[in-house]
Amino acid sequence: MERIKNAERELTPFFQEIEEICLKNSKKVMDAFRENHLAESHFSSTTGYGYNDIGRDTIEKIYATIFKCEDALVRSQFISGSHALTVTLFALLRPGDILLSISGTPYDTLHEVIGIKENASSLKTFGVSYEEIDLVADDFAYQKIEEVLKEKKIKVIEIQRSKGYSKRKSISLEKVEKVVALVKKISPSTIVMVDNCYCEFVDEKEPTEVGADVVVGSLIKNLGGGITPNGAYVVGKKELIKLVAERLTVPGEGKEVGPSLGMNKLILQGLYMAPSVVMHALKVAILTAKVLENMGYDVEPRAEEKRCDIVQNIIFHDAEKLIKYVQGIQKGSPIDSHSLALPWDMPGYDDPVIMASGSFTQGSSIEFSCDGPIREPYIAYQQGSVTYEYGKLGLYEAIKNLDLFLKEKQ
Repeated sequence: MERIKNAERELTPFFQEIEEICLKNSKKVMDAFRENHLAESHFSSTTGYGYNDIGRDTIEKIYATIFKCEDALVRSQFISGSHALTVTLFALLRPGDILLSISGTPYDTLHEVIGIKENASSLKTFGVSYEEIDLVADDFAYQKIEEVLKEKKIKVIEIQRSKGYSKRKSISLEKVEKVVALVKKISPSTIVMVDNCYCEFVDEKEPTEVGADVVVGSLIKNLGGGITPNGAYVVGKKELIKLVAERLTVPGEGKEVGPSLGMNKLILQGLYMAPSVVMHALKVAILTAKVLENMGYDVEPRAEEKRCDIVQNIIFHDAEKLIKYVQGIQKGSPIDSHSLALPWDMPGYDDPVIMASGSFTQGSSIEFSCDGPIREPYIAYQQGSVTYEYGKLGLYEAIKNLDLFLKEKQ
């Protein structure tokens, strides 16, 4: 624990900055609850078709208020962030359209959705073309984007803010704002869609506040606060949210159907706790960066750098060290701490993945977890922790497990 205590002493000013952002986002949530007159009656549940679900409708008004946009779709019928992204892409694109990613290759789980990896149900099989432009020095390739927009009619531009299983940095809101302004100047009709997973409440603003047309995220990540057991959100322009709703449910019915099935209170409680939970997750990420860097490992971002998401990379350059660290995180988890995490062939991924996630909700990334593909340079992607204290204890177990492994190798 001494290494952790030493690191904490250096991090006080960075923790204070995160606490200030948490306060501003907490006020944003409270103001949205008040503005939309949230009441106990909104905790009620609907079944079947879900007609006239006042709680569900109020939740969506609250999300639209927080994101400062026209409309929102917040549903437990979304099984994940990847599902919400899939529904959104199929809603916005038509045969003959072009989808352009300007943040490089998207996260692994979208490869078969788009058709980067062959699948009979992909966008590609529906006649949607796909192109991508890589980032340059962790920023958008502005000149290349301008050239493509002038040369071709691009229907949707996709931006993935968080790094996924890549070595690049996550994308700041300042960069999103700059590139959206460029896109809209050249091609005003092009839809800019932002994958905001892992990024909510890390900053004082969200992508819809800097020009994005549609923003997508998961409720088992930041905005679920470790309470919401499933679901996702899509926010943005009203006419686009209508298309997404009609793809999720039924054309002609859209947002009017979809039962809440007792989820309203959990979605609202998760959102209420989200600013604080994100703050704790960020503190744990910064602490991890400082401790592991002091131990001689490469980390990204470094403890002193501005954060765009809750993900912390530890680059081990060694498969065994990666595995031992992740196994240590599992030992520090509240659920299945006795289990041994091992690499396996997860659906939607090209490489074996090792994943530690002793969480109350399966796959919940806002709870303390760590994972990584078994491929060079062997990066652990750590995220979450609903409290700073639990994250610190989990980090201690991971370091202890790594130390034991290194001692045995000597």
